[in-house]
Amino acid sequence: MLNRVAVLSDIHGVLPALEAVLAEPDVRSADRIVLTGDITAGPQPTQVLDLLTGLGDRVSWISGNADRELLEYRRGLRDTIPDPIAPWAAGQLRDTDLALLAALPRSLTLSVKGLGKTLFCHATPRDDEEVVLVDSRLDRWAEVLDGLETDISTVVCGHTHMPYVRLAHGRLIVNPGSIGMPYGRTGAHWALLGPGTSLRVTPYDLEAATTRLTRDSTYPDITAWSAYYLHARATDTDALTAFAPRDGRDGAP
Repeated sequence: MLNRVAVLSDIHGVLPALEAVLAEPDVRSADRIVLTGDITAGPQPTQVLDLLTGLGDRVSWISGNADRELLEYRRGLRDTIPDPIAPWAAGQLRDTDLALLAALPRSLTLSVKGLGKTLFCHATPRDDEEVVLVDSRLDRWAEVLDGLETDISTVVCGHTHMPYVRLAHGRLIVNPGSIGMPYGRTGAHWALLGPGTSLRVTPYDLEAATTRLTRDSTYPDITAWSAYYLHARATDTDALTAFAPRDGRDGAP
């Protein structure tokens, strides 16, 4: 059983944000770091992968939909990716990076002190791009949690870039928010598990990060990308409005 687990989700290739979180004392002392997907689709994909692989066995990896899309794009299994930066990011990946992404599981289960048997996934336990939100209706949660082993008491997911903790059908649901592309407020968002649940945000120098990304990344629209995403120009209201129809409310598919 693990005493402390740091959960880092939706890094999206933003190295300065990742570095700030990894420097946190509670992350450095955690028994395990779990990455809940969307690691690479952003302005510094190879640099992020190099930093994380250098941490060795302390890190447990899960694939997100964006990681899968980059891999599919490079392998010729798809012609487009909805995220404008993703085709560029896919082109930066080395053969070793592609092999790493191809080997990542869609979920994993760990025993965490105080939280019991905990399932980590990207979007939902059954799908890597399905949407559930803090205010999703209970029958929607029943759908996405259907089939889980009865002894799983906690589910940790990412994907929507907005942190929350809620109960659904007796299970604790935790979303740590996004490291690299936060919605609603700035900073690098993550979570510390065990024996309770703590949603954390790590502030870092956004102007210095923007300067660094503009200097180091060859993505053509990096200045505009950094100004929008690092500064969380998409509010929580914007994000919830955009995502809400995708969680099946009001009869939507």
